[in-house]
Formats: sequence, C-alpha cells, structure tokens
Amino acid sequence: MMDLKEAMENRHSVRRYVGKDVEPEKKEAIASLISEINAETGMHFELHSGEPNPFTGDNRMINVRDYVALLGTKSADLNEKAGYHGERLVLLMTQLGLDSCWIGNLPIMEKTINELKSEYELACIIAFGYGEDHGKPHEGKAMGELCRVDGEMPAWFENGMRYAMLAPTAINQQKFLFTLESDGKVSATFGKGPYSQVDLGIAKLHFELGAGKENFEWA
Repeated sequence: MMDLKEAMENRHSVRRYVGKDVEPEKKEAIASLISEINAETGMHFELHSGEPNPFTGDNRMINVRDYVALLGTKSADLNEKAGYHGERLVLLMTQLGLDSCWIGNLPIMEKTINELKSEYELACIIAFGYGEDHGKPHEGKAMGELCRVDGEMPAWFENGMRYAMLAPTAINQQKFLFTLESDGKVSATFGKGPYSQVDLGIAKLHFELGAGKENFEWA
C-alpha cells in the first residue's frame, strides 16, 4: 500500500466510473475511518453504498454507486473540518486503489439534507469507486502566490507547501494562504470563492503531512 505522501501525489479527481463494485473489505476500511472521525470530532459523516445512479442530476458523474456525505453540527468551522477530515478519507481511498471526487452543489445534497435532523448540515460529498481512468493533474499557482515567509524558507515549510499545492480545490481555485509567523507558528487563511473553507481544510491536512506536525504549531 502506498504511503500518505504517495497518495497525495497520485490522487486526482475522477468523475466517470466503470460501475465495478467496491470490495466489502475496502468499504469496511472506509466505514472504520468514518467511525473514528465521527468519534474524534463530533462530525456526522455517513457512508452511502450501492445506491443506483445517485447523481442523475449531474451528467458529469457517471456510474457512481458509493459516496460519503460529510455532515456535522452547524458551526463556524464546519466546512473546514469537513475538508480536513474528508481528505483523510480521500487519501485512504487512494491507498486502497480507489478513485474519488469531491462534489459540491448537486441535487443529491438536497435529498440528503431533507432526510436529516435540523441540527446537521451537509458540507460536501465524496464519491468513490473504480474510475474509467485515474484522472490527471492540473496546473496550479506558483508557491510564492500561496504563502508568505520573511527571510529564508525553512525546509519543513517548503515541504508542507509542496503538498498543500497538491490539495484538490473547487474549480482549481487554490484560494488559500499559508504564512510563517514571526514566532515560528503557521497561520492558514482562505479567500473568497466557492467552497474555499472546505478547500482550506484539505490544504491544511496536506501541509501537515508534508511538513510534519512535529515541526510546527498552528497559529
């Protein structure tokens, strides 16, 4: 199995699938991590499996049968938490040999929300399965546009940024900024754009995995 850095390097968004069933043991591994995340964070992620054509409202999504709904109690940081912990699932899916896609505004979201109690809010959906291909990388912004460092950039910070730049973002917007503060801590902020808070959570996980959590603290 590839490690997490290899998963970040190799994972790309996939919207077209072949309709092959995901093996029960792989679904069990995903369900186990969902249970762990929900227990750790108070989120309410849900695995939906074997649903026929759940994304019929979007002709870009082909032959999807399985997805995870990223839900949680309404809060200011719900979307960031959904991005951070949802990406943990995406990287596990990649390690398991599966393809995946972050999904925002689709009719299935409204259907899912209507089935929930009022205390939960849906942030995003992650579709997964076996893709027709494994997707392809997209050209992004230069590192200098995505971070601020006074003086020489430490190696651990540069490593963190290398992997943050691989983080998937809505319409490849990369509306995040990492700053090395004068006290050595790292701050991370998001700009204006669709799902930019979700994107920030994803990018923060990538930064942590690249930089090493032992090398810094969040501001």
